[in-house]
Amino acid sequence: MANAYTSSTQVAGLVQAAYDRYVEFALRSQPLFRNLADKRPVQQAMPGSSVVFSLYQDLAAATGTLTETVDPDAVAISDVNTVSVTLNEYGNTVLNTRKLGEFAFSDVDPAVANIVAYNLADSIDQVVVNTLIGGTNVIYAGGKTATSGITASDTIDNADIRKAVAKLRAGNAVPREGMLYAAYIHPEVAHDLRGETGALAFEDIRKYTEPNVGNILNQVTGVLGGAYFVETPRAYVATDGASSAKNYRTIIAGQQALAEATAVEPGVVIGPVVDKLMRFRPIGWYSLQGWSIYREEAMYRIESGSSIAS
Repeated sequence: MANAYTSSTQVAGLVQAAYDRYVEFALRSQPLFRNLADKRPVQQAMPGSSVVFSLYQDLAAATGTLTETVDPDAVAISDVNTVSVTLNEYGNTVLNTRKLGEFAFSDVDPAVANIVAYNLADSIDQVVVNTLIGGTNVIYAGGKTATSGITASDTIDNADIRKAVAKLRAGNAVPREGMLYAAYIHPEVAHDLRGETGALAFEDIRKYTEPNVGNILNQVTGVLGGAYFVETPRAYVATDGASSAKNYRTIIAGQQALAEATAVEPGVVIGPVVDKLMRFRPIGWYSLQGWSIYREEAMYRIESGSSIAS
């Protein structure tokens, strides 16, 4: 007598689709704008809510000749300029329920931790960007003279980049990598720069031979006019141009453009379960830090439209 097999066909009601327990997340950019900051940990003799950065002024050039038998007069150091950075708390949190963990097909805690970690990076970058756009040195694309005059046709070009770099060099701003300044640009603005050809075109970062450029290779998309470019959708854009046109802010900076003070580095926090029935698990992020413009002469902002502004 032949064997009778109980197969998935006979008990189809017991068979369900297999669910992938791995939750995929879209590739997301990492925090970038913090890289522009000169950082200071909070190591003060007395606790405080702010950190003071000091900037010493250069001595005037001594161009006169010395007399062999005369002791030269001493000169006084100029008063120190200070920048105060206020420390603030930043953070966000979510609460997972125990029931969700029991019912979900995927592991909830790692998924939520991933989302929270991205929210940390995105939030901190936006705080830093809002500080950077407060700088006073501005170049308006298309020959415009104010934010309110920017239209979509006022696109950025090589001349704008070269002007910003020339101003930085004239102000003795120290480049960030070799002789290159850092430029943070929105992809829709970078699109217009990439339209330039010949000697004015973007240079592939992998072909660039500037010393130490390898330190920035993973983030940089190209070199142009004395600056290396980092493209990020977190670059500031607002509808404050002419007739509410999109106005994009491109930041070009050297060293000492931004000051950062940190008492608690941003990080993911897995909170304790404290409710009576132990049903709620908090997951969040927290930091205690602050930012301020450090040296105005070390940063320029270019305001422009974009030919592909949506």
